[in-house]
Amino acid sequence: MENAIEVKGLTKYFTNFKAIEGIDFQVKKGEIFGFLGPSGSGKTTTIKILTGQLNPTEGKAQVFGMDVSNLKSSKARKLFGVLTDNSGLYGRLSIYENLKLYCDLYELPLSKIEEALEFVNLKEESKKRVSTLSKGMTQRVILARAIIHEPELLFLDEPTSALDPVNTLHIYNGLRALNNKGTTIFLTTHDMQEADILCNRVAFLNKGKIQLLDKPSELKKKFADTTITVELTNEEKKVLPKDSAGAEEMYQLMKENRVVTVHSNEPTLGDIFVMATGGKLV
Repeated sequence: MENAIEVKGLTKYFTNFKAIEGIDFQVKKGEIFGFLGPSGSGKTTTIKILTGQLNPTEGKAQVFGMDVSNLKSSKARKLFGVLTDNSGLYGRLSIYENLKLYCDLYELPLSKIEEALEFVNLKEESKKRVSTLSKGMTQRVILARAIIHEPELLFLDEPTSALDPVNTLHIYNGLRALNNKGTTIFLTTHDMQEADILCNRVAFLNKGKIQLLDKPSELKKKFADTTITVELTNEEKKVLPKDSAGAEEMYQLMKENRVVTVHSNEPTLGDIFVMATGGKLV
């Protein structure tokens, strides 16, 4: 089986509100797939369907060939890990004690706790009671719980939204290492830079519908600007076309030793999202 996730015509209604409508996509085994969009676009609803927490109104979704309605068995749940905004942690217990419960549940050696804490940069805080933790630390404990059994598929819903830059970078490195071992990662985020750093492919979700789906590099080519910006020694910036005339002017500037830096005017994923949807990333 080539795909970890297969979705066809997936739709979810809440009373008179369509959270997602007729979405189609596949997530290949071993890739990091970004599901991107602003708050309220349907990202969390999709994760809850794909992890068996919600039933779809219409359409089909499969994880490792199993219909999502069959994901509540203990055997199926060992295949994936989940980080969402609903922690389910025990506030009166320490970080270590919370993770020990999951080691017992998955029949894992206790050495996995230390590995998970290293992954989220919390080894020195393992004795702290969960009820005393900051939002960012709590989020890291949830992530440790999600990866402690080294799942084949990891669902991450805004995994670094409450983290500082240092811990964000630490988590990025850990996720890459986990992915290199074979774990498929389904990442929802409104942080386009995060998606650009981590993801092999991305889907842009807006108002419950997928607007674009491709590799970040291919999307940038599709929406690429045909100019470059040259910063000169007098701090002037010149925008040159990517053609023979622009090349000639660039040659002359370099000949005169006036060029400090050259930047391609490549759009960011955020720029592309706004161009494709007319929406805002909030």
